[in-house]
Amino acid sequence: AGAAMVARALWALLAALRAGWCLLPQSGYLHPDEFFQAPEVMAGDILNLQVYYPWEFLSSSPCRTVVFPLMTSGVMYWLIKSLQQLDICSSCINSYTLLVSPRLLFTIFSFILDYSVYRLAPFWEADPWKALVLLAGSYVTLVFYTRTFTNTLEGLLFALLMVLVSSRKSSGSSAEPTSSSLIGVVTTAGFFNRPTFLAFALMPLLYWASLIVDSQKNIKTLINHFLRFILCACFTAFVFVTADTFYFTSVSLDNLYSTNKSNLIDAIVQLHDKMVVTPFNFLSYNLNPHNLALHGSHPRVTHFTVNGVMLFGILHILAISAGFKMLKKYIHHLMLVRWCYRGPPGLLVHPEGSPTLLLFYFVPLAFLSLFSHQEPRFLIPLILPLVLFSASPNRAVKWKLLIVLFNLLGALLFGCLHQGGLIPCLFHLEQLIHSPVSSSHLRHYTLLFAHTYMPPRSLLNIKKTDVHVEVIDMAGAGEEALCQTVEQRASNFTCSDCHIFIIIPGTVRDTITKCGVPFKNETLIFPHLSMEDPPQIPVLSSGNWRSQLGLYILELNRDH
Repeated sequence: AGAAMVARALWALLAALRAGWCLLPQSGYLHPDEFFQAPEVMAGDILNLQVYYPWEFLSSSPCRTVVFPLMTSGVMYWLIKSLQQLDICSSCINSYTLLVSPRLLFTIFSFILDYSVYRLAPFWEADPWKALVLLAGSYVTLVFYTRTFTNTLEGLLFALLMVLVSSRKSSGSSAEPTSSSLIGVVTTAGFFNRPTFLAFALMPLLYWASLIVDSQKNIKTLINHFLRFILCACFTAFVFVTADTFYFTSVSLDNLYSTNKSNLIDAIVQLHDKMVVTPFNFLSYNLNPHNLALHGSHPRVTHFTVNGVMLFGILHILAISAGFKMLKKYIHHLMLVRWCYRGPPGLLVHPEGSPTLLLFYFVPLAFLSLFSHQEPRFLIPLILPLVLFSASPNRAVKWKLLIVLFNLLGALLFGCLHQGGLIPCLFHLEQLIHSPVSSSHLRHYTLLFAHTYMPPRSLLNIKKTDVHVEVIDMAGAGEEALCQTVEQRASNFTCSDCHIFIIIPGTVRDTITKCGVPFKNETLIFPHLSMEDPPQIPVLSSGNWRSQLGLYILELNRDH
């Protein structure tokens, strides 16, 4: 009882940390997709801000559904826009609210994971509070599940699916009547969010199907379950396709509400001809090895050997070890039954854990490993079966200190350091651009970003009608291209109120110095760790370490 009380208190503390750190906010920048797969697009559509639309959201190549961005970032941006229009909050739209409001919604949604663990733990014979502490204390939950990734939604939908298929034990008489319908809705929604969801849904769906077949003696009831699943899946798909078609095509909504019957028929025909099914476009693009190579190719074992360890640490290693042991015992049992008893093998449930739960972890991992492009965030949905497996009796107890240190390091690295200067830099620039001095008389700003992740322009809070701010993203441009661009901008320094800022990590600060262009102001934002341009260990040990772990905002000196 005492241990349970301590676990409850620890979970509550970690849950508060999750919410508080979101509001602080977290400065780490994990990957451009956390901005460019929802918030950036919705900021342009709903708030009419200057943004960069990624190719997946262009009408010429629609590969992402707009439904989830609208339901998450879209709803939050509509809310702060309404508050400002009603004069409830005079300056609701700023860089802080643009960053934090979608993240806050995702943080609230992340507690679906906690609910799922609490519901599922007794079913899979795991300690509920031990599993909840493992979940809440993981830096994957603290950092990744509070960010606006489609992978985050994929993990939440996977958790809901596991709850739905685990609602009754195998000894139960039947599945709940509503489960079939909800399972159909969740599976289809997950597929439209990310088609890779099918890799995660495969084992839960097979498990659910086996429970229904085992528990239903009446063939009519059995067919009824699968019909409900198919009908609800089809209806959900229709909703997504309709919403995406309206968004990505030029068919006007006014045509559909036109009283003219011929116009209405024409609009429906146009919709049919221009029907957008984003998952098929996504699969068509990603099944092409050449396209995947553009985003980076990795060895097929990267998920197993690198990404799993990077996300889950010792828990991933223990799961692999347990998996090999169970596979060895199953093969031994299979041979024993075949050669001695001549009976059916059957899959045993050993005292050290459920093989079925391990399959929920390793089957998606194996399917995702078939693709050459492998990023760690693709695996974050697997945290649920992993913590349930790890929270079984007498498992991972002796590794407590290692688990704590690993997650502290992960939270520091990805939540604070990784590209950690870029978001504060955009906050600083937004305040500069919208300062009273800038508002009183028009100033022109050129913001040149080099060797950083793609800057989300929405955080600068610039209306599409404003033309006094220009953003140039040089990405990882070499010294020659960078100097050429800087010199070109400096030579065109004609207006009296033109300001050119160059944003560059301290590790490549010398590159700009070689360009021979003078600067009058330097602002150092700390910390900022660029893994693409990492600091050198000898330099870190010197007195220049702060510069190496910082991001510079350099203003060109027009007087020279």
